[in-house]
Amino acid sequence: MSYFKKIVIGLVITLSLIILAGFGFVYSKLNSIYVKDEAVKSEQDTNEKMVEGITNILLVGIDGRYIDKGNRSDSVMLVTIDSKNKDIKITSIARDTYVEIPGYSTEKLTHAYAYEGIDLLKEVFKVNFDIKIDKYIAVNFVSFMDIMDELGGVEVNIEEKDIDEVNKYIDDCYEYYYNKKDEVKKEYITKSGTQRLNGYQALAFSRIRYTDSAFARDNRHREVAQSVYKEFLKKGPQEYKKCADILLENTKTNISPIQMLNLGYTVFNINDKDIEQLQFPLEEHRNGHIIDDKKGWVLEWDKEPNIKAWHEFIYGNEDK
Repeated sequence: MSYFKKIVIGLVITLSLIILAGFGFVYSKLNSIYVKDEAVKSEQDTNEKMVEGITNILLVGIDGRYIDKGNRSDSVMLVTIDSKNKDIKITSIARDTYVEIPGYSTEKLTHAYAYEGIDLLKEVFKVNFDIKIDKYIAVNFVSFMDIMDELGGVEVNIEEKDIDEVNKYIDDCYEYYYNKKDEVKKEYITKSGTQRLNGYQALAFSRIRYTDSAFARDNRHREVAQSVYKEFLKKGPQEYKKCADILLENTKTNISPIQMLNLGYTVFNINDKDIEQLQFPLEEHRNGHIIDDKKGWVLEWDKEPNIKAWHEFIYGNEDK
């Protein structure tokens, strides 16, 4: 396998773990999606290298077409790349987590992005979780579906209790978000079990919520992410390029092309086959309930044990 191909595969591994947030197959194209004034200015060396220490990347799936603000964050994850200990970790943060949103009030985490976009969401992490976010990638539903289709779909397990719910969301995803109605006929799920879903079906599956809990929904997000990871490994450079094209208009990131390649190279060398996962807040230190008619169902959490466990998960005994 060529050196460059190894880098590309490593990069694909990195970003497929974060639900298709984007990847740096082509330098010139990546320059059009990252926010240059937030990137590191001193990057001159184009030789790929290991990224030292712990890197946290905030991953945001946007509930709609608008990538800057105005839509809620339907999915929020934190990917940790730890080159020292050769670990890759994923934290899923429940969208209904009850947090202080600076300048607004105490309400669901999902609302922060709708108010003021990524900057406010980063501030929420700092104020509530004592985690400083340097790198982020935000992606909307359109690219999610288009890339699922480009990959030929993904395999997931659908339980009997979820069939009616996923079909309800299929109507919504197909009618309001899908841009290939002239090419692809709407099809419903008719059976339970492991099966391959196309773009709008995979998005509908990811949005199931009311048959169980927000935490089960986070599990489905990670199931889709793992399936995407496996599908990417089967593909070649042509598919990487097509997916990069799709992401250009639907992704926002402050990770520069060089940083992306370095992160991909780092992940390839870490070669972590057993990705650690954490759900936040912790099951034993949270309480989901309806707080009032206006704010609805929220997830209150005990700050000290949750923050301690999360920081230990990310940093171990290292200083932040």
